[in-house]
Amino acid sequence: MARQLARGMGTFFKPCDCARQTRCSHTYTIRFRDTLGKQREETGFSTQDDAIDRLTALYKTKKQTAPTVAEARRELGQKTVKEYAETWLPRQRKMTNYSTTQHVGSYIKVHINPAIGSRKLNSVTPSVVEQFLDDLEANGVGRGNQMNIYRTLKSILRDAYDKGAMAEDPVKGVQDPEYVRSKVVIPKLDYITKALAVADKDLALEITMMVGCGLRNGEARAVNINNVVADDVYRVHEQIHSNLLKPAKLKHRKVGEFREVPLPRTVREAMERFEEKYGTTEEGYLLRGPGGYYTEGMERRRVQKLFKDLPPVSGMGMYGFRHYFASNALGKGIPITDVAEWMGHKSIEETYRTYRHLMPGSITKAARVLDAGLWESA
Repeated sequence: MARQLARGMGTFFKPCDCARQTRCSHTYTIRFRDTLGKQREETGFSTQDDAIDRLTALYKTKKQTAPTVAEARRELGQKTVKEYAETWLPRQRKMTNYSTTQHVGSYIKVHINPAIGSRKLNSVTPSVVEQFLDDLEANGVGRGNQMNIYRTLKSILRDAYDKGAMAEDPVKGVQDPEYVRSKVVIPKLDYITKALAVADKDLALEITMMVGCGLRNGEARAVNINNVVADDVYRVHEQIHSNLLKPAKLKHRKVGEFREVPLPRTVREAMERFEEKYGTTEEGYLLRGPGGYYTEGMERRRVQKLFKDLPPVSGMGMYGFRHYFASNALGKGIPITDVAEWMGHKSIEETYRTYRHLMPGSITKAARVLDAGLWESA
């Protein structure tokens, strides 16, 4: 016969139709009200003692929660995801990067709020989150964006859960979207030569900096004659930010930090010719626009025209010119550690994941080189 529990502890039972439930192999289910007053169920308890122990622990937690705290948690759980996100974002003091804040705000506005923004926090469960991710996939959102959107949603929901808005972790057991890196498209040298011949003068210099020094687009837009610190060294310390439309710190670097990269003679001479023909700003910038700086919008228009005029190459974009720098360096035997530093990667793992296919014979080559220095007199 089932054991009785104190009033308010909840109940336990077997959801089966067996004649003698105490002896059948089915597990027990417990039913209770959480600290927010919402009825819950948990399953999978092998014995009555296991079920009662769990109910006792839940009841103890509920009794230890002060009525005012419980009421505050209930009120918080009644807030919608959208309402909570509006208060969550300004509290992210560690999110000091303007671009990151803008992107996170965009994930909330464009993806999270339209899908589940009207849901009350206490109604968000792992199955709701799973459906949200399924919808992102069905709507054609790229895996990289899926990961970033989910990280944002997860942070919001976990913050609400930690403050007691939900009795159960709303992302427990939810698997992160798997990011599949797109194929790296690396142009041939003759393609680059054609691009430089077709491109507008500003875009041609930008491409030259990406191909020759491995700069990112924003870093190349900030090309500055004063950054030539030696005949063969270029110092990268800023970018023309896509959103700010003015100089900003480097990606993965703090304000004031820089990196130095090789400056091939051909690239230095291209910069000097550009300066001689078109001059610079007072600060030494070679590229500029009506607002003073050569912005991402100005680049985009030129890029669109460039790829219309060039032979089509599947997957080729501006970043392909930066990829060429890595391919050229690794192909000439330059250590991947140096390439990672020059390209400004956050870690060498990023460099290796992106460009490891460019080193298919590295082990064989190493064995041959090492063998040449062993037992030469044998």
